[in-house]
Amino acid sequence: MSRWRPPSPSSTAIITREGFERLKAELDHLWHVLRPQVVKALAAAAAEGDRSENAEYIYRKKQLGEIDRRARYLSKRIPDLKVAEGSPGDRGLVFFGARIELENVDTGEILHYRIVGPDETDAKLGWISIDSPLARAALKRRTDDEINVELPGGPAAFAIIDISYNAN
Repeated sequence: MSRWRPPSPSSTAIITREGFERLKAELDHLWHVLRPQVVKALAAAAAEGDRSENAEYIYRKKQLGEIDRRARYLSKRIPDLKVAEGSPGDRGLVFFGARIELENVDTGEILHYRIVGPDETDAKLGWISIDSPLARAALKRRTDDEINVELPGGPAAFAIIDISYNAN
């Protein structure tokens, strides 16, 4: 048995202006603030002697690897992203950047989501990826349309109550 896994499908390379600026700021912070601090701490830990039993050295080496991995990902991803500007011509349809209010047909629960790029999702804010099953099902639908979605917890039906494109 091997450890090989098929590559995951590539995510949609679209992002909001705010998300794009956040990613650029994160990359800048990693390179100009965080990485120099970790390199300095790593050098100090390395100067203490035996590296094989030096917990500080091992931790900083791992931390530096994580920073470099994230910075490498961001430097490759940022140039590929397309920033979606403005709002769509037909604001009555669900498109990228839409804020949607849904009602679970079975429970009556009201849910609020914003459809954003895969690099800026945030469950706490209700920002879902355009690649998610719920967003895919809602795209190009209107208010009062009913959508059926296969979610991890099983199939669910939702009614679209409201669609808006206000900022943030």
